[in-house]
Amino acid sequence: MSVQWNLDQMRLFVSVAEQRSFSAVARHQRKAQSAVSNGIALLEADLGVSLFERSSGRQPRLTEAGAVLLEEAREVLRQCERLNGRALSLLRGEEASLRLAQDEAMLYQPVLDSLEALAGKFPSLEVQLSSTAQGDVARKLVERKADLGLLFYHDQIPEALERRVVGSVEMVTVCGVGHPMASDKFVDCQRLAQFRQLLMSTQTSVYPGSEAASPQVWRADSFYVLAEWLVRGLGWAWLPRHVVQYPTYVGQIVELDSEWTPPALVVELVWRRDEPLGPAASFLAERFTECLQAID
Repeated sequence: MSVQWNLDQMRLFVSVAEQRSFSAVARHQRKAQSAVSNGIALLEADLGVSLFERSSGRQPRLTEAGAVLLEEAREVLRQCERLNGRALSLLRGEEASLRLAQDEAMLYQPVLDSLEALAGKFPSLEVQLSSTAQGDVARKLVERKADLGLLFYHDQIPEALERRVVGSVEMVTVCGVGHPMASDKFVDCQRLAQFRQLLMSTQTSVYPGSEAASPQVWRADSFYVLAEWLVRGLGWAWLPRHVVQYPTYVGQIVELDSEWTPPALVVELVWRRDEPLGPAASFLAERFTECLQAID
């Protein structure tokens, strides 16, 4: 079977599947509804399968074949974005500037070491670094306010972004020096459940170690906010070890020998799929990966 369909038809297919409405897609794309319906019909004819069940007065529903082909269609469109982005990268060559957004709790040393190497490799490059709370790194990339992001893995990343695992960060169970558990040689889950737990989370995402182990919970979107609460004896928490070892908190926070600790935080590099990394960003990404893995 020869390929007759085109990318416009593929975009229509994905849009109708996501919005469950021919008319909504037509309004959004400023087309006649008949043009959308005809585009889908031509795609179905080219593919040789029905993609939607159409019943009078009902929203279009994916057929079994349509459901199978939907993710394939999405991947075709993603590949096209990558192709266009790669062509743009080749056209523009080396970047004039690089905007890096990082989670505020990211390890300082690997970032500083990699930026120092970047300055030596690309001396004329302008660099802008922003540190922000969990969840905002991805938003900056989506809004094109950053070119490269460093964040801790969480369960929801916008579809427009690519992600790559570069390392991990150890998590530890901690409390303030004045907390009742500070002098315990060992704490089990029952003991932890007796006190307020301070959890890392945002409104839209869930992070490893965000599970409640106590009936009483306070939440914040910053590991450093949690650390400040710990110093004031407001509860116990799971924190990255490097946050606990930050000079401000040395002697103020106690690491507990506990029955259970959460898995390590996974560190990821993220960027827009339609704007692949240029030479400087690629160099920084590789250098950061090396620096992070060197301290594991």
